[in-house]
Amino acid sequence: MTTLIGLSGCKGEVSILDPAGSVARDIAGLWWVLLLGAVVIFVAVMALLAWAMVRPQGRTSERVWFWGLGLAFPMLVLSALTVHGLVVGERLLARSAEGVVTVRAEARQWAWSFGYADAPGRVTEDLLHIPAGRPVDVEIGSVDVVHSFWVPRLAGKLDAIPGRINVLHLQADRPGDYAGVGAEFSGYGYLDHVFTVRAHDPAAWAAFLAETP
Repeated sequence: MTTLIGLSGCKGEVSILDPAGSVARDIAGLWWVLLLGAVVIFVAVMALLAWAMVRPQGRTSERVWFWGLGLAFPMLVLSALTVHGLVVGERLLARSAEGVVTVRAEARQWAWSFGYADAPGRVTEDLLHIPAGRPVDVEIGSVDVVHSFWVPRLAGKLDAIPGRINVLHLQADRPGDYAGVGAEFSGYGYLDHVFTVRAHDPAAWAAFLAETP
């Protein structure tokens, strides 16, 4: 039953395993690679434990098993996972590209306000508009306490810190609505600290920018 409940979270509005953009796909891919590495190490350790319990009496090659399967193999796998994680991390940090759209996300208890570099003066509440198929830089800040901006299907999460601006890269492959949450406990209203990211096709994005604030 526990396994079925866990698997039910692999799909849905707030699942990192159902990515809808290039940034989220990199994060989901990293998750799967780390899971595979953990499984490989676990199986190796269990095999070593089983061998220790059933091995024949007398002198055997304990040193080979201990240093090889018990230490060298896990260290090799962990080193490979670390290198892979660093490579993916560098790629995520270097997401900005030509044609990037810049938006602003300002958190407070218990709402989000969004502004747009391409539409000065336009502010939306709890609904962030972005163009589909283009890279977006979200400049994240807070007016009161620490919050956290997270749209699981589009990108990782990043803290909103008072007096500081953090930049998160995200992208949506297709038009549609994507659920966002405040992923940091910031008081007894944080469970309802949610928002929506709406990705537009080119015509709808142009129409949004053309609207009078």
